[in-house]
Amino acid sequence: MIRNKYVFTAFLLVLILLAGAGFTILYVHHQETDEEDSTLTVVTSFYPMYIAAENVIGDCPDVTLENLSEPQTGCLHDYQLTTEDMKLLSTADVFIINGGGIESFLTEVAEQYPDLVIVNACEKLELLEDNAHAWMSIENYMVQVETICSGLSEADPDAAHSELYGQNAADYLEKLEALETGYADVFSELNGRPVVLFHEAYEYLADDLGLHVVGLMDLDEERQVSAGEVADILSVIEQQQVSVIFAEELYGKDMGDTVEAEADVSVIYLDTLTRGDYDPDSYLDGMRENLELIREAYENIEVK
Repeated sequence: MIRNKYVFTAFLLVLILLAGAGFTILYVHHQETDEEDSTLTVVTSFYPMYIAAENVIGDCPDVTLENLSEPQTGCLHDYQLTTEDMKLLSTADVFIINGGGIESFLTEVAEQYPDLVIVNACEKLELLEDNAHAWMSIENYMVQVETICSGLSEADPDAAHSELYGQNAADYLEKLEALETGYADVFSELNGRPVVLFHEAYEYLADDLGLHVVGLMDLDEERQVSAGEVADILSVIEQQQVSVIFAEELYGKDMGDTVEAEADVSVIYLDTLTRGDYDPDSYLDGMRENLELIREAYENIEVK
C-alpha cells in the first residue's frame, strides 16, 4: 500500500509539472501572438514608394516595411503578381501604391484582401493626362510623402507612432525643399525653352523646370521606332531649335545616338528613379544628379 501511495504521488507530481509546462507554453505563445499583432506591416508597390515610406517610418518601433517588387524591377506597368507577392500581401496591414494606373494588378489585390488599407500616393495630385510618373516632380513627390504620412497615421492606432511619422516626414520634406530651392536660380533661365523627351517620366521634371515639351517618344523595351518617327523627331528638333533631349539610357541609347549623329543636339541620360538600393537618401541623390546633368548640358550649350 505504501509503495502504491508513493507511485500515485509521483504520478500526480508529473501531471502537475506537465500542466505547468503546458500553461507556460500557452502563455509564451499568447505573448508572442500579442507581439505579432502589435506590429504594423507596411508593404510598398515599388521602389520610389519604398524610399518615401522608408523616410516617413524611419526607426519607428514595431513597424515592418517591405517592398513588393525587387529594387531593380523599374515601373510596374505590366507587372504580374507572383505567389510570393500574394503571400507578402496576406501579411500586410497597409499597402502603399503610387496610383495613377501604374499598379495594374490593384483590382486583384483589393478583391483578394478587402480589409487591406491601401494608401494611394497620387490621390491628391493632378496627373499629366495618363502619365503617372508623378514622383519625377520634386513638388509632387513632396505631396506624395505627405499623403503617405497621413495614410500611415490613420492606419496605425499608436499615437506615438503618428507623432514620429509626422516628424520624420517633416525632416524629409525639409531636405526635398532644400534640393528644389538649391537649383531654383540655376534653372530660372530655362523657362520656356524647348525640349524633346524620350521617356514620359521626364514630363514632370520638365514641368518643374519650366521647359516647353515640343516632342515626346515614350521608349521602352517593346517600342519599335519607325523611320518615319525618326524623321518626324529630327524635323521637330530643327524647327523648334531644340538643343537638349532627356532620355533614359536603358531604352533610349540607340535613338539618342541616332539623333546626335543627325542633328546638333545634346542627349542627356537621366534616372527615372525607379531602381537603386534601399538607402533613404537615394531619391535625393538621384534627383540631384539629374539636375546637375541638366545644368551642365545647358551651360555647355551657352559656351558653344
